Amino acid sequence: MIAKKALGLPLKGLRFAIKSGDTFVKNASTQITRFKTRFDEKKVQMALDEQPTAKRNYTNASEQTDVLTKEQSIDMREFEFTKAPINWIPATFLVTTPIAAVIITPWYLFTHDVSAPVWGVFGVFMVWTGISITAGYHRLLAHRAYKAHPIVKNFLLLGSTLAVQGSAFDWVSGHRVHHRHVDDVMDDPYSAKRGFWFSHIGWMLRNYPSGNFDYKNIPDLTKDKVLQVQHKYYGLWVLATNVGLVAAIGWLLGDVWGTLVLAGLLRLVLTHHFTFFINSLCHMLGNRPYTDTNTARDNFFLAIFTWGEGYHNYHHFFQYDYRNGVKWWQYDPTKWLIAGLSKIGLASDLRTVDDTTIKHAEVQMQFKAAQQQIDTATNSGIDLPHAMKSFQDRIKFEYDAFTQTVAEWQALKAKTIELKKTEFADRLHEADDKLKHDYAKIEQKILEHNNNLKNAFRSIGISKKAA
Repeated sequence: MIAKKALGLPLKGLRFAIKSGDTFVKNASTQITRFKTRFDEKKVQMALDEQPTAKRNYTNASEQTDVLTKEQSIDMREFEFTKAPINWIPATFLVTTPIAAVIITPWYLFTHDVSAPVWGVFGVFMVWTGISITAGYHRLLAHRAYKAHPIVKNFLLLGSTLAVQGSAFDWVSGHRVHHRHVDDVMDDPYSAKRGFWFSHIGWMLRNYPSGNFDYKNIPDLTKDKVLQVQHKYYGLWVLATNVGLVAAIGWLLGDVWGTLVLAGLLRLVLTHHFTFFINSLCHMLGNRPYTDTNTARDNFFLAIFTWGEGYHNYHHFFQYDYRNGVKWWQYDPTKWLIAGLSKIGLASDLRTVDDTTIKHAEVQMQFKAAQQQIDTATNSGIDLPHAMKSFQDRIKFEYDAFTQTVAEWQALKAKTIELKKTEFADRLHEADDKLKHDYAKIEQKILEHNNNLKNAFRSIGISKKAA
């Protein structure tokens, strides 16, 4: 009874605060928008009035009006974000479950003895639901990074449903939009540029314009009969798995409530926020060894909680690779699972990026880091020390050599395409052997550039480790 009241009070307060805030923001935003529209129209008219009638440039006035129209369009889109209505079902679910877990879990653990089998089921369900999102919804369905046997696909689909993160249609459509418009504050459904709260959970609490998916970007999924059933009856599947399945296992173990609390409630909340870390913290904390064109970061610590998804900078640059932790020593259990399934014939067509392309991206980022060091030293207003001058000369020399290597690499790619078109079938094997040898030489050159850059950084007291 106490737990129920404690849970009800924050919810009533939350509902009242959100409703009051919505009314205030809506009224204020409407008045501001009206005022701005009148102000902009008056500004254009004043600009026209200041010019002599004979010399008025009506073309420029038209251009000014077009600019203002675009600005107003942007303002209106932002206004749509500020007045976005509460998405009541996910908002209620995402707010109440953590509160319930914080209150009920400690109370239950203090007042009841939980058996080892129940803790075991909690651990199994944590792995199952977490891996189902990363290997299932993410790498299999969203990116088509590999193909899975129907048994594997349906097992991961069931685990993803148990994770309660939306149907496959919703999850994959949103994720593909995220990759297409990454960091765009208007079009990225969970843009990190809108802050931690929005990218972590806030984007699901309201019906934001960027979160309205029309499924046009998932034609490969909408034809799938199994996924159609999951989407159509998603609510029933959620209840069947999270209540029916968990309770049934608890009954078999002789502890229904303990299993519901740990393998049901606590597991659900932890899985939610571990996944949400990928959208929020993985775009804020870590390094960017492959690209700086977006906010995605590589973070080993986050990879532990996200089943290998923490190597997010690599993923955003090479999104169709079935691996996120591309180095052999990087923690990526999702990669290991997919590779293991392929060994026993349950997964196939594993897509990877070749080592030369990966190393090329790393070396390019090292050159950017070197240039930043040089620019910082040059703009300091102090004469460059001998070590920095030497560093600058080495970087310039290495960059010229690297440019030549890349040119050779591009020429080899063009040659490969031409050979595939012109060589007879019985000579293709011979051509492939020669091409492999040439590609190996290019890869060796890029590795040498990488090592030379590391040595150059060490000469000025900076250690550049391989990503």
